[in-house]
Amino acid sequence: MSNGNESSGNGSDIQQALSTLRRQLASLPAKKRLDALIESRDARALVRSLPAEDLYFTIMEVGLADATELVQLASPEQFRAFVDLGGWKKDAVDLHQVLTWLRAARGDEAEDFLRKLRKVDIEVFELLVREFTLIHDLEENPDVHVEGVTLETPEGRYLVEFKGVEGPELAAMRSILTDLIADNPFESVRFLEATRWEVPGELEESAYRFRSGRLQDLGFPALEEAARLFSRVDTGPAPAPAAVAALVATRAQPDYLEAAFRALDDVERENLEGELRYLANATLVAEVEDPGDLDAIRRVGEMVRDYLLLGLEHLTGGDPARAAQVVRDTETRRVFQVGFSLTLALKFRADRLMKQPLAQVEGAPLLFAEEATAVEALRRKRPRRTLKVPGAEPVPFRSRRELASSEEVLARAEAQVALLGSLLGGTEKRAREVLALFGVEPRILGVERFFAAAVALALLEGKVGPRPVPSARRDELGALLFEGTPEAPHLRPDVAARAVAVLEPAVPESARPELRRLVNATLARLLEELAPSFLQEGKLNPIASVLLPIEGGEP
Repeated sequence: MSNGNESSGNGSDIQQALSTLRRQLASLPAKKRLDALIESRDARALVRSLPAEDLYFTIMEVGLADATELVQLASPEQFRAFVDLGGWKKDAVDLHQVLTWLRAARGDEAEDFLRKLRKVDIEVFELLVREFTLIHDLEENPDVHVEGVTLETPEGRYLVEFKGVEGPELAAMRSILTDLIADNPFESVRFLEATRWEVPGELEESAYRFRSGRLQDLGFPALEEAARLFSRVDTGPAPAPAAVAALVATRAQPDYLEAAFRALDDVERENLEGELRYLANATLVAEVEDPGDLDAIRRVGEMVRDYLLLGLEHLTGGDPARAAQVVRDTETRRVFQVGFSLTLALKFRADRLMKQPLAQVEGAPLLFAEEATAVEALRRKRPRRTLKVPGAEPVPFRSRRELASSEEVLARAEAQVALLGSLLGGTEKRAREVLALFGVEPRILGVERFFAAAVALALLEGKVGPRPVPSARRDELGALLFEGTPEAPHLRPDVAARAVAVLEPAVPESARPELRRLVNATLARLLEELAPSFLQEGKLNPIASVLLPIEGGEP
């Protein structure tokens, strides 16, 4: 971002004043912003000095029905932008929405409304008339039979029959055509004649092309250019392990973008605002969202902010005081790409993991539930992180602390694939043979129950041989696992060490810390669920088959 310290004249002073005004307006709630615009001393001039997209967002936040006065104050060019943004659904024109905007634009000044109407692409207006009317040539068929509301042209050549609209929409269509005919009868007749013969598909294609060009002028780039925003870039040196550890321990997360804004001068802030607007527009295009969809705009705005915060944190080394200098020295687009690339590195790592031969067996990942969910979230087109809340949707990354946390989960996932693959025999063929012993599909069996069986058989037999626990030995297993009383059960002192000693030689050295963690977690779960009833009754409760496979038990 250039610092923009060039000498300024009256033109730049005006632009700076407008930029300050836009920031002040943007800081207000939507309704107060609307009131401030409408109640200003020269409302029309003020409204027409503002970017059309800013006005559009205000209108959509308040609701079009409550913002018609703002639509009527807008210039014809601004109104055309409103229709470009709000009258389309992706690449298809929404004619009911176009008509709604036209209804909102009709105020007390008929000529001002007609100027707005004429700024709407003729192709869009022809599609509107074709959709909501039938145009009858009375010279070709003077005895045409029609039902409902009609409008006859003054010279008696055409009879316009309204269809597909009723109530306010019908009244609006009739008023629009009446005004056009009254303003220029000859041109209106030519328009009706041309509209009868136009091909709708060609009209919409032309209108879309014109609209796309104008959206590019508003700062919405072509899809190919927008997609390049999500290119991977070199993020520079990774933070030192000590720095990452400090980040994990720190709860408060600075707002690096706000820190940058505070330290910039007015011209620099204006330049940054322009770059941020471009980033938001480009991201909307890259995500194939409607530029006029307010919910999409909010989602994309949050996405842009998240990647910028992540990029700024990385490039500043975690020092908010350096944020302004980074913004001065680095193109904002590049900061965004650094943030995205940091998450992309995790995605590529997760993708590589799941492409390993024994990462999945018959479509079931060899991962425990937490790690499987985390890897799935990382493999999205836009990588995300999981929350430790059951059923919660994955969320975007916002800090290096969150990246470090996901790296830890991913490291556990890599270790799980290695150790579970080893326990299954190390080859796909052997894995299928071992899993066939359980009599159910791997996805139904579940990784947790398979591993519990491996631990149980290691204790019962002193060797690696995962299979369902023999029914005749399940009470023996209980005796190997638990001691104490039903009120104060605990594991036998050596049980975890014994299981690890049997299983550890079978798994790679890099996976052994994860093996020990999983053995402890599995035994803790068995203790919580099974020990009280076993110590009371002297036998394992039938619920045991839910936690580990038992011959003849539930699958």
